[in-house]
Order: sequence, then structure tokens, then C-alpha cells
Amino acid sequence: MSTQTFGGLEHRPLGNTGLKVSSVGFGASPLGNVFGNVSEEAAFAAVRHAFRLGINFFDTSPYYGGTLSEKVLGKALKALGVPRDQYIVSTKCGRYKEGFDFSAERVTRSIDESLERLQLDYVDILHCHDIEFGSLDQIVNETLPALLKLKETGKIRFIGITGLPLQIFTYVLDRVPPGTVDVILSYCHYSINDSTLEDLLPYLKSKGVGVISASPLAMGLLTEIGPPEWHPASPEIKAACQAAAAFCKEKGKNISKIALQYSLSNKDISTILVGMISVGQVEENVAAATEIAIFGKDEETISAVSNILKPVKNQTWPSGIQQS
Repeated sequence: MSTQTFGGLEHRPLGNTGLKVSSVGFGASPLGNVFGNVSEEAAFAAVRHAFRLGINFFDTSPYYGGTLSEKVLGKALKALGVPRDQYIVSTKCGRYKEGFDFSAERVTRSIDESLERLQLDYVDILHCHDIEFGSLDQIVNETLPALLKLKETGKIRFIGITGLPLQIFTYVLDRVPPGTVDVILSYCHYSINDSTLEDLLPYLKSKGVGVISASPLAMGLLTEIGPPEWHPASPEIKAACQAAAAFCKEKGKNISKIALQYSLSNKDISTILVGMISVGQVEENVAAATEIAIFGKDEETISAVSNILKPVKNQTWPSGIQQS
């Protein structure tokens, strides 16, 4: 796997797409005010700084903030004033503020709406968003064929699928022609408390599918302030992560940085998506990535944290509807 470095940040190949994505990707969901209000000024500054430091991959969805994330990201990217081929944008379809709709008609309309909000002629990747909430057979037989037609129009370059349960990826990939799905986006399955995505990597590689991993901090579990109230993890997982965070703090370390470096260290995962809302956060994330490239990860702390998390290792939570 050949990698390049830009501004100290590694760029890795994304499956068979020919794209080289920064090892840290800019998760734009917070730009939709989903975790509190972010001014446009702060959003623009964060995007500009990210790009300057070598982040070239930006991910959004019409679902984030009920289309606000796409609008703000679109304005911020336009304000960069750089050629379109200098950055990579992914958005999603099928999940909206009003619910899920993976019909061919809706996803086809969805891309036009997204392109208008993003002020772009095309997106690099269009993902089917959280497919476990729809019928996987509909994804295989209706949604993906509609996306392949969009690919022919040039509105999208590559096709992805996203979701929490890992079995959705094998279900779909085993039922579509090779090359139909270019990328998968998995979340909360490659962090210190849950690394089950690792078992799927050889399979994904054999299918020529690029791998994006999101939520290296397990949606707030691996932070000093802890997860939001609505977090679906069990009390046991929350308590163990809290203990791990307290241990790190005691040692003068930050669990979020340790967790991000753990996720970044696997080069079979092309990019780790991290939600960002400020110049400060961008700098912290890029510094963590640059540091690991030079010094390697903090094995001692990771080992101690892994030990604390051992009783809940690889435990997850249900997501989606029961597939018949």
C-alpha cells in the first residue's frame, strides 16, 4: 500500500478507487449543529485550516442537521478557492430528517439536492446511509443499481455503504457484482474498546473495497467528558470507558488522543473520520496523526487502557431493523 505525506499527514489509497485520502478525514456532521451551535465563521476556519494541514477528505450527509451540514460544508469548500480536484467529498443518501427512503426514485433525487447544497457538480463518493434501517435486499436490487446509473451521469464517482452492524457489509457485497460497491464506511468498530472491524479487513481487501472508519472515540465513550446522555452503550461499557479515561488523565495522557492514534495505526484502514468544529480540534487531530507517523503509537498506555477495557472488549449495541 503506497502512502504519501502532505504537510506531515499521510495520504492512503482508498481501495481500488485511485483516490488518496488523508489518514484523518474531516467529519462534517458537527457543522450541522448536531452537538451544539457552530458559527459559519468557525466552520469556515476549521475547513480552511484542515485543508492547509493536509486533510483532503470531507464527509457529510443530508441527515446531519437536517441538510445544514451539507450547506455549511459547501460554502466552506467554495471559500477555499482551490481547484475541485484538490479535495474529496463524500455525502450520503437514504437517511433524512424525515426518515429512511432507499427507493431508486428518492436516492436519484437526493444527489441533485445534495449537489445544490454543496455547490458542486459531482461528489467523489455517495454512500447509502445506515442501510441496516432499510431492507438489505432493496439495497442490493434497487438502490445500488440506481447509484450505478448516477455513476454513469458523472454526478458521483464512487459508491459506498454505511452502517453499524458489520454483517450488513458481507450481506450486500456477497450479492452484488464485483466493483458495484467501491467503499464501506464503518463506525465504532475500530477503536480500543471494539476492534471487530479488523476481522473483516481481509474480506474487504479481497473484494477490492476501500475502508473508512468513523468514530474512533466511540461516539464520545473515549473522551474525558464522556458520552452524550443518549449514547446506546450499556452501563458496563460506559463505566469501563470512564475508568480508562480517568486512568489516562491520572497519567497525564488524554484518552481521546490515545484512541485516535490506536485507530490511525492500522494502514489497511484508509482514513479515520473525526468530527471537527474548530481550528483547535483540527490541530489536535493532525498533531496526533503526525506524532504517530514519527514516533509510533503509545504502546504502554494503549496496553494499560486495553486491560481496563478487557471485560467489555468488542461489546456493541443493536442498530437497525430485524432483517427477514
